[in-house]
Amino acid sequence: MTWDDEDLLRKSPNLERILIPSLDIQQRVRQLANEVSRDYADTVPVLVNILKGAFVFLADLTRCLTIPHEVDFMAISSYHGGTQTTGVVKIEKDLKTNITGRDVLVVEDIVDTGLTINYLLDMLQTRAPRSLRICTLLDKPHARRKEIPLAYTGFEIPNEFVIGYGLDYDEKYRNLPFIGVMKS
Repeated sequence: MTWDDEDLLRKSPNLERILIPSLDIQQRVRQLANEVSRDYADTVPVLVNILKGAFVFLADLTRCLTIPHEVDFMAISSYHGGTQTTGVVKIEKDLKTNITGRDVLVVEDIVDTGLTINYLLDMLQTRAPRSLRICTLLDKPHARRKEIPLAYTGFEIPNEFVIGYGLDYDEKYRNLPFIGVMKS
């Protein structure tokens, strides 16, 4: 599916600019799916989607995968309605799948400070998966306070608050097909 990113930008008065156009996202998601399919060719990984922001990324990624896989969901939060992480992680929905002895790929929308994903990785590690890796659409390394090993990264971005392609501000803008930067 293609969109007119510029037209959507004009219709969104709170957006400053498009950071990553929709066509670039579509192309990179296909590339990531090829990498994941290659690396997990001999296994059936469990893709753990972190709601809500990563649901669009997961939907596109899973449609591009060429390997059998399972999907489960977690909901965690450290933003609680603002644009800055609070540092307090709250698990709002846990996995239903037993990941003991399984290859687990956490599918995340964005890794910025690293605090939330580090908490999640530590918790999931206690469940004894065979492997535990991260696939993130966006990496914000200049915001990092905790180093996190990322197996798959879509795009490295500057330390700006971004929305679109599943990412929100106050539950709005998830529907945009691109990654945009809000006006300050």
